[in-house]
Amino acid sequence: MTRATPILAVLTLALALAACKGGKPDEAQAAAKPAAPLLLAPEDLRQVGQSGLIGAPVITGAIQPARRADLRAEVAAVVLQVAKDNGERVRTGDLIIRLDPTAIRDSLTSAEEALRAAQQSFEQTERVLARQRTLNQQGMISMQGLEDAEVRRNAAQSELAAAKARLVTARQQVSRTEVRAPFDGVVSERKISVGDTVQVGRELIKVIDPASMRFEGQVSADRLSELKLGQPVSFRVNGFGDADFRGKLARIDAAANATTRQVELIAEFDDRSKAPQVSGLYAEGRVENTERKALVLAEGSIQRQGDVAYVWKLAGNQLKKVSVTLGDRDERRGEVVILSGLAQGEDVLRNPTGNLTDGAPIQRVKAGSGAASAVTAAK
Repeated sequence: MTRATPILAVLTLALALAACKGGKPDEAQAAAKPAAPLLLAPEDLRQVGQSGLIGAPVITGAIQPARRADLRAEVAAVVLQVAKDNGERVRTGDLIIRLDPTAIRDSLTSAEEALRAAQQSFEQTERVLARQRTLNQQGMISMQGLEDAEVRRNAAQSELAAAKARLVTARQQVSRTEVRAPFDGVVSERKISVGDTVQVGRELIKVIDPASMRFEGQVSADRLSELKLGQPVSFRVNGFGDADFRGKLARIDAAANATTRQVELIAEFDDRSKAPQVSGLYAEGRVENTERKALVLAEGSIQRQGDVAYVWKLAGNQLKKVSVTLGDRDERRGEVVILSGLAQGEDVLRNPTGNLTDGAPIQRVKAGSGAASAVTAAK
């Protein structure tokens, strides 16, 4: 029994040592394994930009077409047909609305008959005048009789001209019972229906040309001295989120509104093919001033810790925590001027979270497969 006890103790110690030696390689392997990289797609990032919009004149207005037609009734009649509805495209000359031409056609028939009678009367007086001239040359009638024949011929000629004018007017009235598109465009606002009785001057329908959209806005008169034709304008349109549209000042009115003390202006899109195709959308923008350009970054990319502001910048294949000095803030656009710490064109996290690590490895992936919340790659 005394010999067995030391042997058992030795075996127990050996097993314990073996277990300790077996655990060391696993711990070392775990310590040596690199951290999984952050997957970052293009939508997880934004670039540091440069802008001259901070403190620039603010323009408010709407997107409106340069070519627009307010079609109104030119005759009093009943609506028989509405061929096009809101949103439908039309080509130049397409029928949009047809009015009842019955009463107007009666007037046309009357005008045609009056013209025929006037034509016959004129031809008769012409023949009479010719005979009177012959007789006068033969000395069979006096000069007074010849002059009377000329007067009757001139009166018949005037009546013929008036009859022709009335016929032209009647034909125009008939043609005005068909309201046609003045240019290629889209029906934007229909204000009548079949069966309505319309009077002369009543608004029937509006047609706009979506290819001629522009930004029509107003600016405070006290900022007028900062504006010049051709200056770049950056604006956002209601319904298009944070999408920035670019344009140039094309017109500045010469007079301010007597009530609001604002000056109307027009900015043309740089690329009309990308302009909104709906008129009347609210828009707000600023006239860019090249003399006050500065680095800007959206507030969502900036984190604060006490009085210190910082962003997460991509440096090669690593994520770096960079302190920045902030300047003026644009409340309308949600951007802040960056005075120091970043350079134009650098990539930063769009919406950083609070569990990021300075120097963490990153991996760029295709659009749609990243993670704005800093999801790590699968192990």
